Order: sequence, then structure tokens, then C-alpha cells
Amino acid sequence: MTWPETHATDTNLLVLHALRCAGAASLARLHTVTGLDESDIESELIDLGADGLVTRMSGDMSGWWLTDAGRAADARRITDELESANARSAVTVAFDRFLVLNPELLDLCTAWQLRNIDGIMRANDHSDPAYDSRVLDRFADFDRRAAAVCAELSAALPRFGRYRDRLAGALDRAASGALEYVTDSTASYHTVWAELHEDLLATLGMQR
Repeated sequence: MTWPETHATDTNLLVLHALRCAGAASLARLHTVTGLDESDIESELIDLGADGLVTRMSGDMSGWWLTDAGRAADARRITDELESANARSAVTVAFDRFLVLNPELLDLCTAWQLRNIDGIMRANDHSDPAYDSRVLDRFADFDRRAAAVCAELSAALPRFGRYRDRLAGALDRAASGALEYVTDSTASYHTVWAELHEDLLATLGMQR
């Protein structure tokens, strides 16, 4: 996705903020989140690391992380972006609409992961295509309404447009048979929605 020139967010902040919303991440994950080329992401991470804003971990917790200084810097820069775009009111209104949808999304994820069989909640083993299809139809209906919220957000701050692309892509993959894209992948619909939730909180300077 190409970001419009108006209120465009620089790549340095996109990478920094991706780590704020997604947590520790590899270059591949950051590419998925931001849409930037991995070479450009790596260059930005090197610069951010030199400034003490990110660090790279190895071992079981491998990946790039925000430092405390990085988290504080992201908060300042995201607030500056919001205020310079005069977008706080629009983002707040969209966030209120997001919060109305959020419980429904959580219920859908539960319906995808669990099934009521003879009055007992059991893990959905996805052996019943008809059941999965019904839940995916509900996701598609939900997604049409979520798209309107994403449109409001991207009109206020263009960087939010990436979430619409990722949500639609996850649902398309799930409908094509890649069922992990509903709830069980770092690129799943549920994960992207959770990152959007975290992004809205961070952008508005709010706590959960």
C-alpha cells in the first residue's frame, strides 16, 4: 500500500510503532505489519538501535524489541502525529465504534475455537466444514462493518489503512482453506484486530 502524501508517516516511525503494537518481531513479521521492504526495515532498525530505542534479542525470545526509551519516544511521536493532523476527534469517534464491535469479534473467535456438542463446550477440531462455513459467514458480515471503522481511521491517519488490507487478507486466506488465518497465526484476523486495538490505545494515550 502506498501512503498518501497528506499526513504521511515516515518509515522510521512506522517501524518503531509496529514494535509498540505487535511486540517483539522478526524482520518478516515487521514486513507483514508495515508493508515495508525488509531491507528498509532493517536499515531503520539499525538507526533506531543506534539511538537506543530498539534492541535485538537472541534465543527463545529472539527478535527486535522496544526499549523503555523507545516506548517513550513512540508515545511522543505518535501524539505529535495525531495533533499535527488534527485527528484526535476523528480517531476517538472511530475508537468508540471499534469498542462496540470488539465484543462481537471476541465471541466469533470463541465460536471458531470451541463448539457446543451435546451441551458440552469442546475444542473445534474443524472436522465439520458446514459449521466452519457458518462461522466464516459471520466473520464476513462482521468484516463489512469493521471495514467502515477502518475507513474512518485511515481517513484521519493514513497509516491505519494497513489494517484494512491485513484484515481482508486474513479473511480471504481463511475462506480459501488456510484456517490458521482466523485465530491461530501471527497474521490471523484475531491477531491483526488485537494489534489495531493496541494501536488505537497507544495513539490516543489510553490504557486498557
